[in-house]
Amino acid sequence: MLDYDRALYYTHRSEWDNLLVLMVRTKDQILSKKIEYFLHAYQFSKDYSIIERKLYALLRYIDHANEVIGITPQRENEHVLLI
Repeated sequence: MLDYDRALYYTHRSEWDNLLVLMVRTKDQILSKKIEYFLHAYQFSKDYSIIERKLYALLRYIDHANEVIGITPQRENEHVLLI
């Protein structure tokens, strides 16, 4: 979960060097690819709509991952309480 928070923070602050380091160090391969695609578009694309799409894809994935991680422990606790 910390990787997702860092990715969001680095993206918000435009800290591309730190985002690149996170891309290499994270164990989440999908997050790594989303960061790679965004940084590549940001560096080499002249079409802003491509950069925007890659950024939104990264942000949507971060949001999705945070929701999944946040919901999973609650569901486990609910099952324990019901039994």
